[in-house]
Amino acid sequence: MKEALTGASDDKAMADCLWAALLGAEQTALVDGASIDGLARLSGGANMETWSFDWVRTTETEPLILRRVPGQTLDFENAVGELTLKDEAALIDIAGRYGVPVPVVRLVLRPEHALGQGYIMSRERGEALPFRLLADDCYRDARERLAFQCGQTLGRIHKIPLESLPEGLSDHSGVLLFQRAQELLDTHGNLSPVLQLGLNWLRDRPRRDPLRTLVHGDFRNGNLLVDEDGLVAVLDWELAHLGDPVQDLGYICANVWRFGSPKPVGGFGDYADLLAGYESVTGIAPAMADIHYWQVHAALSWGMVCLRMLEMYRSGEDSSLERAAVGRRLSEAEIDLLLLMEGESA
Repeated sequence: MKEALTGASDDKAMADCLWAALLGAEQTALVDGASIDGLARLSGGANMETWSFDWVRTTETEPLILRRVPGQTLDFENAVGELTLKDEAALIDIAGRYGVPVPVVRLVLRPEHALGQGYIMSRERGEALPFRLLADDCYRDARERLAFQCGQTLGRIHKIPLESLPEGLSDHSGVLLFQRAQELLDTHGNLSPVLQLGLNWLRDRPRRDPLRTLVHGDFRNGNLLVDEDGLVAVLDWELAHLGDPVQDLGYICANVWRFGSPKPVGGFGDYADLLAGYESVTGIAPAMADIHYWQVHAALSWGMVCLRMLEMYRSGEDSSLERAAVGRRLSEAEIDLLLLMEGESA
């Protein structure tokens, strides 16, 4: 099977592939008047590549983003996170139709594009780096309204009809979520008694009659594109699944996503504003006990990510500095878990 492009050394070949793919998508014979300009790799996660470029034609310049799996053969059925990138692109398109601020998906890659699994979407203006959003004066007004806007946006996500969603979404509702967590802890030899304690705490306090909706799964500061007026777009849908919608509300309030700020919602806002925004769309105001419950789950989830990175580094599966840096933060997640359970309000 033909190999996908793998790195920065392939920039010229990547530009040529992007050019051919976009020309084909537009079904145009215009060759001399179209080009790929400014192709550049952006910072991103360890499991995904993000590239920025401009699609230039005679009368128009269109800013775009390529999101793709790095260094893969062209296996388009392989999931990254919870979804294939084809399903992720479909979900972004669906979310946009239901009023969720998202980029516009321009093209889903196919094998003939020779770029691997991924998609091309619009490049929206704004900032996603948390420390800039929390510190720069130009975002001061945006920070004041951002928690309310996040609540509204989560409300719109959770109201998307289940029958409209891609069929590939995983179901994390009820005991399924805890089964997956236990399997992961068992896989790594239960190296952290604190993580097991946190999982037991959650299992012993099941939520009463939870709803089952689309859950973004990674809705946090760092995956939100923001400009001076507030929320522009929700990014990184690869962990989307079905489950309890309050999971998203607790997740954005997790300590790890506050980046040192005392503000509980993403480091920029307060619980009251988040819940007010949510209620304005859904008519539902979740109890703080439920928010607290899902904050415990968020701390557990982050701890399991750290545990996985630590084991990858120790085993030699991936000895990168990034894996080691995340792995050493396991103790932070354990401390968060213990503090949350000590301050039990559920």
